Amino acid sequence: MQQNDEDDLRRTALSFGAVAETYDQGRPGYPTEALAWVLPTDAARVVDLGAGTGKATRVLATLVPEVIAVEPDPAMRAQLLRVLPDVPVLMGEGASIPMADASVDAVVVAQAWHWMDPIVASLEVARVLRPGGTLGLVWNLRDESVPWAARLSALMDQPGERAMGAEAPQVGPPFTTPEHHEVRWVHEQSRSDFLAMISSRSYISTLPADERQALLGRVEALLDSEPALRGDVVPVPYVTHSHRTKR
Repeated sequence: MQQNDEDDLRRTALSFGAVAETYDQGRPGYPTEALAWVLPTDAARVVDLGAGTGKATRVLATLVPEVIAVEPDPAMRAQLLRVLPDVPVLMGEGASIPMADASVDAVVVAQAWHWMDPIVASLEVARVLRPGGTLGLVWNLRDESVPWAARLSALMDQPGERAMGAEAPQVGPPFTTPEHHEVRWVHEQSRSDFLAMISSRSYISTLPADERQALLGRVEALLDSEPALRGDVVPVPYVTHSHRTKR
């Protein structure tokens, strides 16, 4: 990866801090099944890498005795601490995980692997994993087999995001091509929370204010055009794609 590309990727990844509360309000969590599937059966200590505001951390904390959240953005870390005050939250990123060698049973990266250099991050994850530990990569994607969700994605004009996570993610040595698992589910949220989810997307939160408001207006018009979406609850269909590979 070229240096300019790395710098642009890092700036975009860190843009979420400006909308940390909106991110936490609008983004969906993760099905327990999707995260349990990426963990070793005897996992006791797990790192949530690129933890953001702790959407995956909350679920992992119900599955294993010890979870350590690692996140580079200070605003996201602060939001995570407000929600999960008992979980250790450390400054770190894919290229630098603040854990000792061979000290954890799994590293989970939810909705964040695409912000990392996969070769560098794979080596760093391998360093902190115990032998037999797993790297789990997880993405929530809207289920575009539902017509209105497909219309929403077309409206947002982000085909790259629609493919992200559905295909085998790139990982480097010493990992091999990950196994894949899908969970289909519906996330019910209020209209305001749904619009917060839209606003928290990096390519929308970084738009000029007038363009962002115009896009949100088109999203509201889409909701108003669908009889099933005009109530207080928006049922957002998702497919959660989980990928796992052993060290």
